[in-house]
Amino acid sequence: MGGLIALELALGARKRVRSLTLMCSFARGSDATKLGAKILWILLRIRMGSKAMRRHAFMELVLSDEELKADEQLTADRLSRVLGHDVADIPAITQKQVAAMKKHDVTPRLKELAGIPTLVISGEKDVIAKPEAGREIAARISGARYIEFAGTAHALPIFHADHFQNNQPAPGRFFPARMEPGSGPHTRDA
Repeated sequence: MGGLIALELALGARKRVRSLTLMCSFARGSDATKLGAKILWILLRIRMGSKAMRRHAFMELVLSDEELKADEQLTADRLSRVLGHDVADIPAITQKQVAAMKKHDVTPRLKELAGIPTLVISGEKDVIAKPEAGREIAARISGARYIEFAGTAHALPIFHADHFQNNQPAPGRFFPARMEPGSGPHTRDA
């Protein structure tokens, strides 16, 4: 949902935006709310399972299979600290946020962001903000750069923050043009 908010702010105050970085984002909320079998199964367990089942299901939603192999308790604790609540307990506002997000679509307006240095980053295994959605954003913003992190999912900004800590001013300077597989992100032309 943060990407939708960032896009809406950039579109509403374009002259105040120097650069734009969108991580694990989508421009059409309905893209993130489609219920395939895997997502439906995860959401059922998030809503109706034991606390341990809900916690594990949430982690399945935001982590790749590779990332899930880490110590589950440490991973859940880290996610809970960053999100400000136990990941087993989904805040009541979530349903309202998803309903609002589902109706929101800034895709037709993305071309208005041409000329703003834009970096779009996706996780290869993200089931919420699928890489196709990130590629579409980058393709619709003239000059945008697209980077896809291999083996990562929606929690990419949390578990791979080390790639973003240098906070360089231009999106084109965050990463080299190409990185070898397994050494971090890889790029694809939008």
